Amino acid sequence: MADTAKEIATLAGGCFWCLEAVFDDLKGVASVESGYMGGSTGKPTYEEVCSGNTGHAEVVRITFDPGVVSFKEILEVFFVIHDPTTLNRQGNDVGTQYRSAIFYHSAEQKAAAEQAIANLNSARIYDDPIVTEVVAASSFHAAEDYHQEYFRRNPAQPYCAYVVRPKVAKFRKHFLEKLKK
Repeated sequence: MADTAKEIATLAGGCFWCLEAVFDDLKGVASVESGYMGGSTGKPTYEEVCSGNTGHAEVVRITFDPGVVSFKEILEVFFVIHDPTTLNRQGNDVGTQYRSAIFYHSAEQKAAAEQAIANLNSARIYDDPIVTEVVAASSFHAAEDYHQEYFRRNPAQPYCAYVVRPKVAKFRKHFLEKLKK
């Protein structure tokens, strides 16, 4: 990777297993960690977040080299691999923990996120308006170890086979030139 400083992007778009599996393959991404953000309790557990009572979203924290992949390019991938028009839902995953959100870490990220949403809405890429939240990043809580690299370790698990794998395939098809070698 280039000698530029690393940046962080934190995104919520349904189950974190899906996002992690996709962004792990994106050129310029140094690491992806599944976790929780946006809630009101400290050190939430997966079971607590799944209850929908903590206010947290399942997120991925992406550490990337902006000299290789820009935040704008990360957002392009993000908007292709999930449905940003469904409030608190991705497929069969329903609840505020599965909301679409961009947790920005700088004024530049906030502006880029708002511009990306405005551009997609004005281009009418989706039939419905985008409901993705753009909110300041708050405390990140790493998910339990068994959630990290879940798809890579459990590709035959039914959710992975029928939900995660198609998202990874869609990403690879649309962004072939952006894949890690």
